[in-house]
Amino acid sequence: MGRKPILRTSDRLAWLAFLIAAAAIGSVAAADGSAARASRSARDSPTEPQQWLDRMNAALTMRNYDGVFTHVQNGEIETLRIIHRVVGHEVMERLVSLDGSGREFIRNGSELACYLPDEHRVLIEQEPAQNLLLGNLPRFGAATRRFYDIHLGRRGRLIGRSAQLVLVIPRDQYRYGYRLWIDDASGMPLKTQLCDGRGRVIEQVVFASLVTPRAIPDSAFKPDMSTTGFITLRQSPVAQGSAAAIDSWNALRLPPGFHMTVRTEQAIPGAAGPVEHIVYTDGIATVSVFVEAHMHPDHTLSGSTQLGSSSAYATVIDGHPVTAVGEVPPVTVRFIASSVQARPPGH
Repeated sequence: MGRKPILRTSDRLAWLAFLIAAAAIGSVAAADGSAARASRSARDSPTEPQQWLDRMNAALTMRNYDGVFTHVQNGEIETLRIIHRVVGHEVMERLVSLDGSGREFIRNGSELACYLPDEHRVLIEQEPAQNLLLGNLPRFGAATRRFYDIHLGRRGRLIGRSAQLVLVIPRDQYRYGYRLWIDDASGMPLKTQLCDGRGRVIEQVVFASLVTPRAIPDSAFKPDMSTTGFITLRQSPVAQGSAAAIDSWNALRLPPGFHMTVRTEQAIPGAAGPVEHIVYTDGIATVSVFVEAHMHPDHTLSGSTQLGSSSAYATVIDGHPVTAVGEVPPVTVRFIASSVQARPPGH
């Protein structure tokens, strides 16, 4: 691979944000046996909060859907369209900004492309095909109850449909909570709210229209824009044998319930060498840690930063830039990033 140009701090943040979006924006895993069972019993009326969450998990992963929703965050409102298709084991998705930046995310199998017309760029990476692009919804499994209280709220109506409110409330300061209005008929989340420890809404997604067609044509997964003149940035796998350029890093202390699930090495534009990417999760909340092999002259990212509803904290440990990003409170990313240390080979 040729030498990549050093990007501005904002570019580096944008790339890290893209990696987070790709890895965690829809960290709903592919439907397992419980999701399949929930789908088979979709006609049954759930009576427990977890049953409603199981139905929602199954609907998000196994249904075809095409909907328009509003995304509200930091006082800004954006309208987007989500298209999701399942044919056999193949999942295709497209997320389009209709009145904001015009950006599009398109997934075809394991390839995820982000089209950025305002920057004339296309960002591409390979990642597991089971991740979803809709909102920031994680998979709410049975283990959720260890660190969250789950309750049924009031029933209501949205876009002419009957829906059940499910409340997912964190038990400590290290994670956010959710309010989920789940459609009786389809199991789809018609409205979701991400809330802080005081119950204040940080981010909201509300569907204005939603259909679940039997079939969706291939043409629905083509970008609307012309990409002539766009620059393509591709997340490249680190060359074999380069692992010696960076130690194996770990967070020595973690907030209750968090554990490591993924460790990879990546090539990120602007980084002076390979970057170790470590993912920590409690099953709902997810934090990604990026450790760079070397400092570079233009490295100015440090301290706390907000990326929409995500928090970021950057520091330097033993000469290595370390950045933690996740849709969690600022205290969580700071806690994890500050406890990261190198583990020498053989230890």
